[in-house]
Amino acid sequence: MSDLLVIAFDNEANGFELRTALVNMQKEYLIELEDAVVVTRNAEGKIQLHQAMNLTTAGAVGGGFWGTLVGLLFLNPLLGAAVGAASGALAGKLSDIGINDDFMRDLGNSIPPGGSAVFILVRKMTADKVLAKLESFHLKGRVLQTSLPEAEEARLREAFAGGKLGSALGVPAADQSAAEATPAGGA
Repeated sequence: MSDLLVIAFDNEANGFELRTALVNMQKEYLIELEDAVVVTRNAEGKIQLHQAMNLTTAGAVGGGFWGTLVGLLFLNPLLGAAVGAASGALAGKLSDIGINDDFMRDLGNSIPPGGSAVFILVRKMTADKVLAKLESFHLKGRVLQTSLPEAEEARLREAFAGGKLGSALGVPAADQSAAEATPAGGA
């Protein structure tokens, strides 16, 4: 089962930076994403979804290929390509994989004008390594919503609120500060 995370920022740049960092972590096999969408809200309050993959374009390309192939069979490849591209584009536009667009638009209304939110659907991740790589985002964003269990959500909120990374990973803050204050060989 996948987990939903929604992280909001006061500007658009941080949202796109987070998505880029997540994609890079996916290349390192630290996280497996199902979907990662940046939602922005302009100064007039208009919500825009920036999908990682444009399904309409992908459908048109695939449909054009298959239409050309079928058109070759019936000796009319141009007509086949046109019909295939049109039907592929329509299928791509109508298919919605990942996070529901209406849900993202509704929650996008809660971000300030000029801000952004990153909607992340995570299949699985190595939490300690992912949080370590996200250190540069501390104090920049805030957690709007998650489907994580309460304890994990609290750790994630603390991590984005500027808490120490150790406490975001489950080490209580008192234990973390005591561990930092104790010399390496001391008691």
